[in-house]
Amino acid sequence: MTGTMLTPLPAPPGDHPDLPAGAHPWWAAIVPGQDTASQAVDHVSNVEFVRWLDQLGQGHLESLGWANDDLLAAGGMWFVARHEIDYRSEARAGETLLAATWARSVRRVKSWRDTIIWRDTGDGAEIVCTASTLWVYVDLNSRRPTRPPVDMVDALQPINCDQCPWRPRA
Repeated sequence: MTGTMLTPLPAPPGDHPDLPAGAHPWWAAIVPGQDTASQAVDHVSNVEFVRWLDQLGQGHLESLGWANDDLLAAGGMWFVARHEIDYRSEARAGETLLAATWARSVRRVKSWRDTIIWRDTGDGAEIVCTASTLWVYVDLNSRRPTRPPVDMVDALQPINCDQCPWRPRA
């Protein structure tokens, strides 16, 4: 297998890290392909993690009825303004990782999305990385930030906390 496989899950198998109260996560399995590994060392490139964060966010939105075509029809799109990633452990091509992502907050034109990626060791969950991504909803005609549709915000079920303590620093 060369490319990464990202598969939605109804819930993760086995143990998972504690998530903040009120989180409505979207779960997925990630199996990094051979082309995701650094040629110099045996681990998945950090660039792949950024790609996964984008794919996980899009997958969550799509599961709520907001695929790219739906966003285009509504005249808006989410764009990344900032990624904050804490890498806690290496990932390798071919292993199965698990992920959860949820909306932490939606305020005016911005939304913070939190993501955690881990591996199930059989003895518990080992965190691979935690991330927070700031997304901005943009009107595609004016190219200016605008409020997302109310039904989209409702579907995201954000926790609406600005400082959730779930993301421990290593």
